[in-house]
This record gives sequence, structure tokens and C-alpha cells, in this order.
Amino acid sequence: MEWADELAARVSGPQVVNDSKTPSGTVNVGSLRGPVILDVITRALRASGHETTLLYGVDDLDAMDAQALLTPDAVERYMGVPLAHIPDQIEDGHASYARHHAQTFIDLFADLGIHPSRYYWMSDIYNTGDMDPYIQQALDRAHVVRDLYRRVSNVQHPDTWHPVLVICETCGRVGTTIVTKWDGDRVYYECRKDLVQWAHGCGTSGWVAPFGGRAKLPWNLEWAAQWSLFGVTIEPCGKDLATAGGSRDRSDAIAREVFEREPPINVPYEFLNIGGRKMSTSKGRGAAAHRIVEAIPPEQLRTLFIRPRPNHAIEFDPEGTDAIPRLFDEFDRLADATAGRPVKGELPPGSASIFRYALLDPAADIEAEATAFRPSFAHLAFLVQVPGADIPALMAAEKGSPLTLRERAVLDERLAAARAWLAAYAPDRARMSVHEALPDEARTLDLDQRSFLAALVAAAGGAGQPSGGDDWQATIFSTAAGVGLPPGRAFAALYLAFLGRPNGPRAGWLLASLDRGFVAARLREAAAADATMSPAGGGA
Repeated sequence: MEWADELAARVSGPQVVNDSKTPSGTVNVGSLRGPVILDVITRALRASGHETTLLYGVDDLDAMDAQALLTPDAVERYMGVPLAHIPDQIEDGHASYARHHAQTFIDLFADLGIHPSRYYWMSDIYNTGDMDPYIQQALDRAHVVRDLYRRVSNVQHPDTWHPVLVICETCGRVGTTIVTKWDGDRVYYECRKDLVQWAHGCGTSGWVAPFGGRAKLPWNLEWAAQWSLFGVTIEPCGKDLATAGGSRDRSDAIAREVFEREPPINVPYEFLNIGGRKMSTSKGRGAAAHRIVEAIPPEQLRTLFIRPRPNHAIEFDPEGTDAIPRLFDEFDRLADATAGRPVKGELPPGSASIFRYALLDPAADIEAEATAFRPSFAHLAFLVQVPGADIPALMAAEKGSPLTLRERAVLDERLAAARAWLAAYAPDRARMSVHEALPDEARTLDLDQRSFLAALVAAAGGAGQPSGGDDWQATIFSTAAGVGLPPGRAFAALYLAFLGRPNGPRAGWLLASLDRGFVAARLREAAAADATMSPAGGGA
């Protein structure tokens, strides 16, 4: 996390951090990386003593365009119409299509510890007339805009092209109009049927004053105008916008040459990828942001986004993998390292800062959070599948003392996440049940494995019998070593005896979660069973 602290150290004076989003449909979880990075920057600035304003905007006067058409939410009869002017397709009280999708996304922010100083909607900004001076400047300097598009991005506009998009007074479309004349007060526009492939204009043409919400600036000019209007000093953006000659370069040039101000500091960030490709709801890749938060609590989701530096891509596939359990494990490793406990494996640089910025509350007691007891997510995902398991009591026994109120809240949060993960994302091998009767598969155990199970019964019933997952795990290893059985075959014997499969959760915690009498009886039965006995299966 040195990058955030370094950024805070090299700026001076009050800071305005900004980001915005076009609400063209359901937003995938990868789109949360930007808001989380902005929040980290804001926290670093404030911690360094900078007065900082965090803004988040919705570019809802943008048209439903070719990109929106790729999403399952798109409404084809409204192609080319501003998103703010399209009725909400779901009757849940939102004023427009844009308000529905944007609000569903930004409603997640507070739960992620992100609290913008202000939200703004560009449809409101245009209607108030606040953008009118920038529309005037862009039109007065249309020749400069055309020239910099050519120089910066090799985009050639005809000499009659003017940088403003009128909302057609007949059909209401903004994506199908082009302005070809400007007389200082009004523009001449045409709503062309064949201007774009994804929408058809109505053929209307005429003179109109492009102010007070009757028109909008093209994206690159609108972006630069936002910087001037709000006094933005820092604005990160995705790497797709930050390529050479791309959107950010064009907007930077517009800021300098048209609106006469220096552009804000850029912090380019990489994408969240699935299989090496950008997570994109529009292309059917990735989980919706408002769904993934059900299985990943805020602090683990923040960890996902801030553990690597912003310019490093994140590979994350939540469906049918252990990606979500591994994310919990990584957060717990960061907590252990921060608390000074031993940690296996290599940690990222600045792990204590990553843990601090991952916490929901920037004013949290770091030491208290780091030392709090946090049960293994994978173990909880198993326990919620064990009928009758008293999970809070089991976790208190594993901790060795009663859970604090904070630790009980963490447990409840993780239990809810485990259930959501099992319901929506977990691989089949994570779904399991303890069989009420000895599984048929246990009859395939060989003599060495049955001898191990018999020895485990004796070891567990003697003095110092295991009482928790760690104790059971140690007893399993020592018993297997005592009879000369490799650990892998010992664990397979246990899984077959209880689950009817050769793999499962951590065996020590599995046994600790079950009634001691049941465990002893099942071990004896499996130790005595062989393939010649009559089968007795069945699952719970």
C-alpha cells in the first residue's frame, strides 16, 4: 500500500478525488475496484492531513448504445436515448433505467466503508445549467477540439463537426444526432437514421440552443469539464481509458487546450479478470456486484481489490472454485502478520497497511481487529452442512474462551457468507454430508487404513483426548505415523468413513464438530468393516 501513502506525501493543499460510472446495465463486481481504490486514496490523504472531498458521479445522460446492447438489461426500443430518460424496466420505485442500475451499484458503497462526500447525476448537472459555460467554450473552440482529436488519437472529424450532442426534440435520442453549425447562440443539428449502426434517428433537423439540458458534451469533453466544474485534483481510471492516445490522453489535452487547466493526477488501475479476460457483465463474464457481496463480506472484498498494486491485474473466478475461501484465508494471514503471529508463506509488501486499508472503519482499533479470533471460512462452510452442529460453541472451544461481541459478529458474517457461497459459487466437492450409517465406500478401505482407524479410536479415548480441531489434527498425524500409514491415506480413510468420499474439509475440525460418541462408534465400525460384509449406506 506504499503507493497510496506516497501519493498522499507528494500533493499539497485541499484535494478533490473523483470517479463516475455510466449506468448502462447490471454492474459486475470488477467495477468495485475503482471505488475501493478511490476510498483508499481518500483515507491516505486524510491521514496525511489533507482536507479531502470524495465525489462519485453517474453519467446518466449518456445514450443507451452499442455497449449497453450487449447486456441482458438493454431495451432495444430505447437505443440512442439518454439512460436518464428511459423508464425503469423493473417496477421498484426508481425514476429511470439509469437510477435503477446506478442506485443498485452505489447502494453497496456504504457497506464497503466507502462514503463519498457527494454523489452527483450528470442529468441534474446539465439541467441546472452548470455545464453551459463548458458547452459554450467547446463550441467556440471546435477547431481546437478537432485538431487535438487528430493529433492525440488520430481521429479525423470533418470540418463541420462540432463537439456537442443534442437531444432530438422529436424522438428524444442523443446517440443519433450530429451538430454541423454554431452561430454563437444556437447549433444546427441533424438526427440521422444511419449515423450509428446500433440506433436509428428520426430525420429531424433544425436550430436549437444547446443549453439547460437540451444537449450534452461528448464523453471526453464531458470528463474534462467535470474536472473544471468540481475542481478535481486526483482521478484514477481503468487501463482501457489510459492507453496511449486513448480517452484519458484526449481528455487531458482537452483540459489543457480547451478549458485551460491542468488535468488531475491519474492512477491507472488494471481489471479484475476471469481466465485472463476482463470481467464484463456485458459479455457474460463475472458476477453481479450486488450478488457477490452476499458471499464476500466487505473487508474480504476490499482485500481482493487492494492487495495488489492498482496497475496489477487480479485473477478471480468465484464460480466453481475455492477463490472465495482463499480470499478469507489471505485476509486472515494479513491479520496474523499484523498481530505478530507466525504466518506460512510469503506476504505482500506492506501487509500491515493492506490489512489497515482493508478494514471497514478507517478509525478501527488495528490491534484489536488483528488479534480477534476469526474461524476458518472453509471449516465453517463444512459446519453449516452438519445437522445440529452448535457452531458458536464449537468456535468458542476452538478459541479456548468465550467469543467477544466483535468475534460473534465476525462469526455470524462468515456463516452467512458460507451459506451464500455454497448456494451460488462453491464447487461440488465442497458440498457434503456426514452419513448417518457407514457409507458403502468405507468398505473399500484396506487393512492398513482399518488398522489406523482402530488405533485412532484408542488414541482419542485415552488420557489427554482431543478436544478441538487442532488437537484432533495432531492426533490424526501422530496416530498415522505410529502405524506407518502416509497422512494422505489416513485422511482418505477418515473421509470415506464419514463422508463416503476420499476428500473433504480439514479432518481434525470435521471430527471435532461431531458428537464424540458418534465419532468413536463410526471409527470402530469402519475399522471392523470389510468388503465381504453386507452393505449399509445412506446419507444424512
